[in-house]
Amino acid sequence: MPQSSAPAASPNRLVALLGRVGIDWFLLGLILAVTLAYLRPGIGSEASPVPWDRLLTFGVALVFFFYGLRLSPESLRTGMRNWRLHLLVQASTFLLFPLIGLAIRPLFGTDAQSVTLWSSIFYLCTVPSTVSTSVVMVSVAGGNLPAAIFNASISSLIGLIMTPLWVSLILNTGAAGGGHLGPLVLDLVLQVVAPVGLGLLLHRRFGAWAEARKGQLRKFDQCIILVLVYTSFCESFARNVFRDYSWADLLGLAAGMVALFLAVLGLITLVSRLLGFAAEDQVTAVFCGSKKSLVHGSVLAKILFAGTVASGALLLPLMLYHALQIILASIIAQRVGQRMAARPVPAAA
Repeated sequence: MPQSSAPAASPNRLVALLGRVGIDWFLLGLILAVTLAYLRPGIGSEASPVPWDRLLTFGVALVFFFYGLRLSPESLRTGMRNWRLHLLVQASTFLLFPLIGLAIRPLFGTDAQSVTLWSSIFYLCTVPSTVSTSVVMVSVAGGNLPAAIFNASISSLIGLIMTPLWVSLILNTGAAGGGHLGPLVLDLVLQVVAPVGLGLLLHRRFGAWAEARKGQLRKFDQCIILVLVYTSFCESFARNVFRDYSWADLLGLAAGMVALFLAVLGLITLVSRLLGFAAEDQVTAVFCGSKKSLVHGSVLAKILFAGTVASGALLLPLMLYHALQIILASIIAQRVGQRMAARPVPAAA
């Protein structure tokens, strides 16, 4: 009997050992997703016969539907009233990021390549936050979910004004292009507003069912993140956005994007603590205020930089930041979620 139990215990010991050094199934999945994207980028790119865009659209909408099921109308109203949190998140997205972009301008030269690189980094700093990724990370980390949904959604709408404004003031494109932004608004409604609204309507009937299965729904969120990472890297490799850069250039740019992400993350954490935010609100501020949307950035670039090549060099920092932010935020969200779940439950009064 003792001999037969040893093999069964071995996998558990291996899982426990990996957990102690910060490696779990999700981190291994992230590494595997990037590796597969590098080896076979065509499978997950836009040219793939697999309809990734439609699958992800449905998956993201389903994620928000389940969020709506778990939200009570009162908790959503309470989250929307948290104006200090909303102000910090939006200020981080549309003020802190661009100011950092302006501050690093002296680090770049005056030749055409350096100017283009800085312009592309500054453009990254002006785009709105992600919607699905921000909310998924907040959910995984145990943050204020109603406030996350509100902030991620409103960021997309504010970005339709603030991104063109920053670009026209600093990069002098002189583009407005407001008439082409309708698809972004429609996408926001179909993927976020409508699913959350439907979930809220069904909360009274199915809310308890969704809450009882929040562990399984969290794994579903993580699977959506893995697919997002995979397709993001597939598209980057398939479009050869790294073609004109040496490995040293790419590693340097990637390190810069990591530094930018961590700097914003640290500043938001510091400010939220100084303001006395609750732990859940700190999580929401950090994960909503530090994200940048590749989808919105790509579409807006086609409008704001009409007549130029709005891909490759222009979108390279945004593509790198988008992919790296998902990986870094996923790892951080996992750790934060574990700490939040381990907190002692306050005793009933």
